[in-house]
Amino acid sequence: MTSAYSTMTRRADFVAANGGLRVARAGFVLLAKPNGGQGMRAGITVTKKIGNAVVRNRMKRRFRALLREMLPEHGLADTDHVLIGRENGVERDFTLLRDELLAALGRAQAGKGDPPRSHRGRKRGPGGKGSPPKGGPGKMGGSNGHGTGGGSDASNKDARP
Repeated sequence: MTSAYSTMTRRADFVAANGGLRVARAGFVLLAKPNGGQGMRAGITVTKKIGNAVVRNRMKRRFRALLREMLPEHGLADTDHVLIGRENGVERDFTLLRDELLAALGRAQAGKGDPPRSHRGRKRGPGGKGSPPKGGPGKMGGSNGHGTGGGSDASNKDARP
């Protein structure tokens, strides 16, 4: 039996899908982005924040079962679908997850994504918000990278020119 969708494995595909439509639910976040005629594809990602390997693998198994059941009938054609696991997704009732995925796919099909995420706390490139202070090693605490820090360069006898 052939699958109605193929599995995404390349990191570049996941990164590209992150630029698409985003629909958040309590148990997961669905990303959907047209892939230019490569067919219906799906990927799953569960970070270490969710739990240990046993917990993460259990969540991935549940997501794979959901995708096998729902994508052939309700998925978007020529679109990459990515499910990102959320903390309470492991403990959620399977029928509730199924209903949430159906609603999320419906919203994605209608083009109704959630607003973009705020980028609080994320590091950006040089000089952007969230980047380490100029000349510093990127650590908290105001250290100038020499000695134990704490004072100005003039009062620090170990400071180098």
